[in-house]
Amino acid sequence: MKRIDAVIRKQSFDKVRDRLSAIGVEGLTVAEVIGFGRSKGIVEHYRGCEYRTEFQHNLMLTILARDEEVDTVLDAIQQGAHTGHIGDGRIFVSAVEEVVRIRTGEIGVTAS
Repeated sequence: MKRIDAVIRKQSFDKVRDRLSAIGVEGLTVAEVIGFGRSKGIVEHYRGCEYRTEFQHNLMLTILARDEEVDTVLDAIQQGAHTGHIGDGRIFVSAVEEVVRIRTGEIGVTAS
């Protein structure tokens, strides 16, 4: 199994969620996060004044996927989150050694 963490723009969430639902993703965890990447923040304009925000407010999605599903999930996230502008986000994939469902005690793929 793999853990997929995707940091995306808040505005992209609905498109990403729709694409994940369309491919059969049944579970998703969403957290609001702040941070910065290469751009080190952005310059915004409000009422004629320019100001720089050092941290971006984004969403982090966490999904557990079977190894054979990873590429499909990655494609769905990329297609839903892509705008072509700086700040579209990042996706991290890491191995999951074990999953335990607390309620039933199931272990492994059935617990996901």
